[in-house]
Amino acid sequence: MGRVSKKRKEALAKIDSSKAYTLAEACDLVKEVSTTKFDASVDVSIRLGVDPRKANQMVRGTVALPHGTGKDVKVLVLCTPDKEEEAKAAGADHVGLDEYITKIKGGWTDIDVIITMPACMGKVGALGRILGPRGLMPNPKTGTVTMDVAKAVEDVKAGKIDFKVDKYGIVHAMVAKASFDGAKITENADELIKQLIKLKPSAAKGTYIKSAYISSTMSPSIQIDTKSLIA
Repeated sequence: MGRVSKKRKEALAKIDSSKAYTLAEACDLVKEVSTTKFDASVDVSIRLGVDPRKANQMVRGTVALPHGTGKDVKVLVLCTPDKEEEAKAAGADHVGLDEYITKIKGGWTDIDVIITMPACMGKVGALGRILGPRGLMPNPKTGTVTMDVAKAVEDVKAGKIDFKVDKYGIVHAMVAKASFDGAKITENADELIKQLIKLKPSAAKGTYIKSAYISSTMSPSIQIDTKSLIA
């Protein structure tokens, strides 16, 4: 078994493993146990009472975090020439079409989000095997296939994130940076949870939010009281 570092021991000592914290308490505590020298990401993991193998129980959507993620998101817009200036003005990091499709086919994926237009999906669809496993494939359901590319870029840059339940029924999402104050982390996490509750499939029976945890990069996870989330 690996040796537990002094910093991790100190972090573990601050967390009561037998307790489920309120969201606000957990968000304050995650700052205390974050010991990295860099500005760590704060992530939320929520296990839902759904069977993602069934189409009518798939949970997927987007949410605009009130305070953004704190991350500098690199956006590629694949569009027709008449939309290029619009995308650049909105803050896109890379804009074009054929040249970037060629780059991606060659292995380039140094971006966080790809936004495109319906008219370009014929070409972009051919990249599915490359983009799909990396979570980069544009999708109308997440607002990344749209005619209004400028608004899509602005939303992503402002802190709009997309999420999708994995095969185990868990939603993982980055909601903040450890440098945020506790109130901002709480408000961002709460916004995600509210959206998940809104998206509860009618076919999902029993307990919907089964468990929830919050952690920062390399920190121990903190259990959140699910009853406080539903309330």
